[in-house]
Amino acid sequence: MRCKSSAKRWAVAGLMLLLALCQSYAIANDEASISKRESELKKLQGEISTLQSDLSESEQTRQELQRQLQIAEQKIGKSTRHLRVLSGSLQRQQQRLDQLKLERAGQLQKLELNRKALAHQLRSAYAMGRQERVKILLNQQDPAVVSRVLVYYDYFNRARNEQIARIGTVLNEIKKTEAELLVEDQRLRAIQAKVESEMHSLDQEQQTRQQVLASLSKDIQSKGQVLQSYKKDEQQLQSLVKRLQTELLTLPLETEKHKPFKLLKGKLKWPTTGRLAKRFGTARGASLKWDGVVIAAKQGVEVRAVHHGRVAFADWLRGFGLLLIIDHGDGYMSLYGHNQSLFKEAGEWVEPGEPIALVGNSGGQTNPGVYFGIRYNGRPVNPKKWCEGIRGNRIGDQRLDAANSAQLASVITGSTWISGHTAANRVTDNRSREARYE
Repeated sequence: MRCKSSAKRWAVAGLMLLLALCQSYAIANDEASISKRESELKKLQGEISTLQSDLSESEQTRQELQRQLQIAEQKIGKSTRHLRVLSGSLQRQQQRLDQLKLERAGQLQKLELNRKALAHQLRSAYAMGRQERVKILLNQQDPAVVSRVLVYYDYFNRARNEQIARIGTVLNEIKKTEAELLVEDQRLRAIQAKVESEMHSLDQEQQTRQQVLASLSKDIQSKGQVLQSYKKDEQQLQSLVKRLQTELLTLPLETEKHKPFKLLKGKLKWPTTGRLAKRFGTARGASLKWDGVVIAAKQGVEVRAVHHGRVAFADWLRGFGLLLIIDHGDGYMSLYGHNQSLFKEAGEWVEPGEPIALVGNSGGQTNPGVYFGIRYNGRPVNPKKWCEGIRGNRIGDQRLDAANSAQLASVITGSTWISGHTAANRVTDNRSREARYE
């Protein structure tokens, strides 16, 4: 009996020891699992923190690139506008030089005629024997002949003196014209030097823009990021239009001389000539639609106001570049974006067809074109229903701005500038003429 009791006690003790060992092992396993999970959680939290930091830095980088793009495109717009002014000065100076050259040619012709007349008079005097007045008087017997000879003699003398005086006057005029030519030529050379300097600055600004644009494109790679960027651009424009509407309600609009905008539906001229690259209402990504049109046009062609109004906004806006907005009254506005340069400032008045900007690719676009939109009480309306002169996807008369386009292109792309004595040649890269907006 004692042996059996002892065996049972040992069995119970062994079982209790086994249970204690199992419990200790289980606790140890639980503690290891918890520790492992805590480590994994901390690692995940660290990765989330790093990702958030990277996203924050990426957004800051994107904002900085947008700011650099804005500065570069504003500088390009300013330089282009300055070049346009210099172009006018250069042409006027060249016209002044041409006028002076014509005057000098006329004066030289007059001098030659006077010289010939004087030579004729001198030959006539020589034919009269080069006799002095007293000798002629003493050699004549008939008083009538004497009187007539003296009259002839006086006539030739006066004519000769007058001719000599005329020659002196013409010589003085030529001398004065030559001096003016020298001064005007120096002015022309100075303007040409400014043009060259401005063109050099413009080249550098365009290179800077290309570098910033490449960095920005690299930063925004996925379709989701592009769509998000479009949404931000659209929201910013919509916010600007609403703010302008509120501010403009208190300002009077001079419309007495012009028909109200609302009566011109289907009769407005397009702001420029080109190809309709993007149509109103077509898809712009997964959930966005175009709220205006994009006209692919030649770089540097003039953009014109579609109707009379007051400039409500003229500055750079993200996604639209150099943007100009005109208030036409009664809740109507027209918008012109992606310009290379703006001619008007906020508060200025414009007339129908008046040049207000130059076609460009600001706002981060690759190829030149114009964003054109119409708003009624802040809501986008289809510009195609308001403007006439569209055939298929071609807009306006392609020959309308031919002469002006050639002149402006010579300023912007740096073609030949010719003075009376020198020619300064510049050739820059001509980019694609029609846009393929992505």
